[in-house]
Amino acid sequence: MSDSYSAALTIDIGAIVANYRLLAGRMSPALCGAAVKADCYGLGAAMIAPHLRRAGCSHFFVATVDEGLALRPLLPGARIYLMNGLPPGSERDVAGNELIPILNSMNEIERWQAASRSLAARPAGLQFDTGLNRLGLSHDDAVRLIADPHLLDGLDLSVIMSHLACADDPEHPQNRAQLRRFREITDSLRLPPRLGNARILRSLAASSSIFLGSDYHFDLARPGAALYGINPVLGTGNPLRQAVRLQAKILQLREVDLNMTVGYGASHQFRGPSVLATIGVGYADGIFRSLGNRGAVFVAGQRAPIVGRVSMDLITIDVGHLPRGSVAPGMNVDLIGPDQNIDAMARDAGTIGYEILTNLGARFQRRYVGAQA
Repeated sequence: MSDSYSAALTIDIGAIVANYRLLAGRMSPALCGAAVKADCYGLGAAMIAPHLRRAGCSHFFVATVDEGLALRPLLPGARIYLMNGLPPGSERDVAGNELIPILNSMNEIERWQAASRSLAARPAGLQFDTGLNRLGLSHDDAVRLIADPHLLDGLDLSVIMSHLACADDPEHPQNRAQLRRFREITDSLRLPPRLGNARILRSLAASSSIFLGSDYHFDLARPGAALYGINPVLGTGNPLRQAVRLQAKILQLREVDLNMTVGYGASHQFRGPSVLATIGVGYADGIFRSLGNRGAVFVAGQRAPIVGRVSMDLITIDVGHLPRGSVAPGMNVDLIGPDQNIDAMARDAGTIGYEILTNLGARFQRRYVGAQA
């Protein structure tokens, strides 16, 4: 951590690249892409995505058109897929910047067909809903397309995809049900030939489903959270490297005594003498309010519980159990680091690692390490 007074978020690009290579190895001989939506889950797509490209990734998945437009100059020659589909009026920008819309409805199919006639054919993908009941072509849409393949005329389809609802739970029966449905759809569709007879890729696997086995791999995976160190499978050891470390400084120490309280609402009362340390981060930085009286930080490798409520800019920790003199203002503490990973913080907050990552605030001094030139 530098001499900055701000809390520091260290992002290990080398670890992210190593995680990509591990996932790509599990997918081989199928392809492995990367989900870089939401600014690489809050970690900085402009910094990270080019390193993934240099590591061999050529398929990138974002959510929105704006995300795709921002990344296009940084990823020349790569395929950038828009998973949220084709917003009305976006056709010219999407086609002109060689973005690949994932079409989620019959209306989007019709609009892209019209755009392809006027702007020249551009690749697109189809997403079928197989049980998540979120985005994607419905069961009735699939029946229509299977019965009348001419509804897809004029499309240069590059990928057909779906998304699993319960992939982080390997024993959940919905995984097999969705796999079966995806196979039925993709085996039954009579698809128009691609330009130049290129192959149409099938994609079902994201982070967790890569670990469900080769039945789920098909042609292309699109991991996201696993790239950034989140454990892809519930209740198992994490095979991936941690990619972030979040540190903040102790601002002040305060001695407290029996029956004294701390923070808004006086939600924590001390049962005897102790020492409080106040840390300069809060919910404005993405430290969830639910961590109050539940979470912890680590001071020189020692656990120190968060006591009292998390406020906008500050948290308070109990360090009374640590040797006197071992804690002082200006010291760094680890909120995420070697002793507490993202998943552990998420568990204490009652949420998931994805939400922790994407909420890490803009006030942190961001430091990128591990990148190879």
